Amino acid sequence: MADLTLVLLAAGMGSRYGGLKQLDPMGPGGETLMDYTVYDAIQAGFTRVVFVIRRDFEAQFREQVAVRYDGRIKVDLAFQDPTDLPAGFTLPEGRIKPWGTGHAMLAARHTVDGPFCVCNADDYYGRAACVAVAHTLRQGAAGEGCLVSFSLGATLSEHGTVSRGVCRVQGGCKLQPGADSVHDLEADAGSPALAFDTPVSMQFWGFEKEVLPRFWKVFEQFCRDLKDPLTAEFYLPAAVDAGIREGWLKVRVLHVGERWFGATYPDDKPRVQAALRELVDEGGYPSRLF
Repeated sequence: MADLTLVLLAAGMGSRYGGLKQLDPMGPGGETLMDYTVYDAIQAGFTRVVFVIRRDFEAQFREQVAVRYDGRIKVDLAFQDPTDLPAGFTLPEGRIKPWGTGHAMLAARHTVDGPFCVCNADDYYGRAACVAVAHTLRQGAAGEGCLVSFSLGATLSEHGTVSRGVCRVQGGCKLQPGADSVHDLEADAGSPALAFDTPVSMQFWGFEKEVLPRFWKVFEQFCRDLKDPLTAEFYLPAAVDAGIREGWLKVRVLHVGERWFGATYPDDKPRVQAALRELVDEGGYPSRLF
């Protein structure tokens, strides 16, 4: 029987944060944010977790992270390799930057054997998100994926701008909060502000494994159309949008995101630590997860 798999994207460079926030202790017992996602996924019935990481911190990851889950959930690693390209393509000379979140998900294509949820390793999503995606994936609707949405106002940082995918429009926005609304810094002058309760994507998706070869074809087209070989990225939302436009994918938006937080900037860390402490004090989590 195929596993219900959680795919955690943990290969990011953390350029704005200034380090590997995937491994930064945040919880009262030294837990990382992905520890909470794994814990919630186990409670929701997921039976396997695949961490997508960079090869250069495999040893550190195994020592600090993977051993925590022994006996609780199956653990696999997948490696985002910039040379992992469709046949006929080679890594552009001078390319250092990873190929983006869509390519990171595809790094797990040989490991996933059934329905899967894919999300960022450095965000907190809450148990309701895991439960909703698990329930939807168990229904097994062919050609249908799902996305958990969150309220825009709950996903902002006081310490700088953030990029969010607004669910009612294509693409993403560079956003800056105001007193009672949010402004898209890249929109035309005079464009209306976004309300705090606007649903946005924070990269919490659910798919059947059959979409992976189709996403690989979309990535192949991305490589064929590549205009900036040194910096262009294959974003997961763009891959999903391509599937919707081509007619082989439908996405159900699940409005169950109860609470999101993450550390985009170093100054966000105290707020994240306080939020996790509050959840533990309320009884939502044990003081030590693993």
